[in-house]
Amino acid sequence: MLKAPTTSERIQLIETFLLNRLTDTQTIDNIVKSTVETILTANGQLSVDELSQQSNINRRQLVRKFSSTIGLSPKQLSKTVRLQAMLKTLLNKKSTRLISLAYEGEYYDQAHFIKDFKEFTGLTPKAFYGDHLKMSLIFDRMD
Repeated sequence: MLKAPTTSERIQLIETFLLNRLTDTQTIDNIVKSTVETILTANGQLSVDELSQQSNINRRQLVRKFSSTIGLSPKQLSKTVRLQAMLKTLLNKKSTRLISLAYEGEYYDQAHFIKDFKEFTGLTPKAFYGDHLKMSLIFDRMD
């Protein structure tokens, strides 16, 4: 994923990986499948407690089933999907400022968004995009 030349290709690789894990009929568990669908529908913006309530399963059982089936916890997948939604927003140029993007993604603040971004990419948005972190210019140079 880190060797993919563009953000859109990174997103596509993540989506393909996760969808392939979900379509393996030997590993599909209805609770996990429905939880993943809920996470995707909510753009990763539901807590694990909310997910366990919707699935009508104990939080610890959900986390255990989820982790053993797809290799990620519900929280990890939610964070990934949430960041992916933000990257899609950037790709579509719907937001021009990090702070606006953070609030649109229902992050507590810009620092929380930057922390998640760094957790998944290893870099801050500024380091990732270089010196031209003017959101309106970021993706013009990615073709």
